[in-house]
Amino acid sequence: MKLRLALTLSTALVASPLAAQEVLNIYNWSDYIAEDTIEKFEAETGIEVNYDVYDSNEVLEAKMLAGNSGYDLVVPTSDFFQRQNAAGVYQPLDKSKLPNLVNMDADLMKAAAAYDPDNAHSVIYMWGTTAIGYNVAKVTEALGEDAPVDSWALIFEPENMQKLADCGVSFLDAPTEMLPPAIKYLGGDPETTDPAEFEKAADLLLSVRPYVRYFHSSQYINDLANGDICVAVGFSGDVFIAQARAEEADNGVEIAYTIPEEGALSWYDLLAIPADAPNPDAAHKFINFVMDPQITADITNYVWYANANEASMPLVDEEIKSDPGIFPTPSAKENLWSAVPYDSRLDRTITRLWTTVKTGQ
Repeated sequence: MKLRLALTLSTALVASPLAAQEVLNIYNWSDYIAEDTIEKFEAETGIEVNYDVYDSNEVLEAKMLAGNSGYDLVVPTSDFFQRQNAAGVYQPLDKSKLPNLVNMDADLMKAAAAYDPDNAHSVIYMWGTTAIGYNVAKVTEALGEDAPVDSWALIFEPENMQKLADCGVSFLDAPTEMLPPAIKYLGGDPETTDPAEFEKAADLLLSVRPYVRYFHSSQYINDLANGDICVAVGFSGDVFIAQARAEEADNGVEIAYTIPEEGALSWYDLLAIPADAPNPDAAHKFINFVMDPQITADITNYVWYANANEASMPLVDEEIKSDPGIFPTPSAKENLWSAVPYDSRLDRTITRLWTTVKTGQ
């Protein structure tokens, strides 16, 4: 009997570390983390990470509003976060568990506080702009040396789009990314909530719809890199990933990114913990880990997105931190606009308009 009890206790002692291993479930954008970030976190903390990806805020929002997602940490964009947070989707951060907050850029965190007062529920992961990536040679071939690559006219004027159609143009499958620049190009306020302005923007998009090859929020990365398309409305870092992949492949494809003279959307992707997260303590550990200057710099150097970690900047590659497409110049910043949350009525209007734009009917 004593031997049997001893064996039972021994088995329990051996098995308990495995049974007690922590798990952290993360849901993040595709192509948005350094190759070794998760591995380093697991080695440092002993926490096992399940890492899933999405490619649109709409996909994330559906899971968050439904509840019981099972995720401990997600990365919504600022305007979507603001709306979700108002619905009680996220829990307040315990800042006593985040000593690396001291590394963050105070001005950028203040800007993000417009979406999350006092940064109570979130920390900036990366930030950037939504503008135009293009294949230099193919656009020049289609439109000439004076191609309007520094203007939204490149994609919003039918005569330009008709000439670009053969080499391929992609739009983001995201109405909140595509309609506001159309409003701006028409002379309106891209931060408007007037349904009539969105109607006009949809009409503009419909005028170029016949020349759009597809709507997708991540496919354009590889397609730009491989030369399968020549223009993409995309996220700044994604276009730079395409640029890097083309350079690595040495395939002769030169990719450029431009913030149009009319301006562009600037946004913040925020680390946030769902209110029903199974393991919020592990989520805090990961947030703090990512705010380490070296870890942040490693991510920026890999994904080519701007970060808000001031202490990391000496560790960021010079080629990246000096690129105005990644870290916009002061003059470019003056023409950037922010996303604003829409009420349910405008949401329905935008959804209807976007369906019309995508189907062309």
